[in-house]
Amino acid sequence: MAKLYYRYSAMNAGKSTIAMQVAHNYEEQGGIALVWKPKIDTKGEDKIVSRIGIERKVDYLLSEESSPIQIIKKELEIKNRIDAIIVDETQFLNENQINELYYISKKMNIAILCFGLRCDFTMTPFPGSARLLAIADSIEELKTLCECKKRKATQNLRLIDGIPTFEGEQVAIDGEHNITYKSVCGECYINYYLDWKNNKE
Repeated sequence: MAKLYYRYSAMNAGKSTIAMQVAHNYEEQGGIALVWKPKIDTKGEDKIVSRIGIERKVDYLLSEESSPIQIIKKELEIKNRIDAIIVDETQFLNENQINELYYISKKMNIAILCFGLRCDFTMTPFPGSARLLAIADSIEELKTLCECKKRKATQNLRLIDGIPTFEGEQVAIDGEHNITYKSVCGECYINYYLDWKNNKE
């Protein structure tokens, strides 16, 4: 029986790079791996893009209405087998899509490897991440260092025109509308939050 894997981290930990490497490893060994990402992640359009400069075109862009089970059924009409599905930015999937990925791993014996963020810039879990943390067979944190160089980065700080903000929609793509992100530890996150709050008062 195959497993549903979840690899999460703060931003800039190399999740997309690892996702592409996993797909490459399957293919090097003669395996068949499909690479997906949510359509809402417009960065790179139909590609997974890594900050170190590598990219890969995805096999499918998942919309809010997409059914992973139906996609795989159609793929299996063309391919004699599928060994793995690698999904980047899985925090943007909905709970039902995560449930379907779990079903695929158990009933179709296809390994599912999900990569994504645990929570947003307000430390609120994304629906997809929350469901993965609840049902994934294997959960691993990918680590990266905070800018203070003292502690592991665990949170995602949103900046608009370089200024930290703690207000706004949950989903805002890096690089759009002057929005950027950086990974920070909990202590630095709180310090940024207190400065932001004091400046608002």
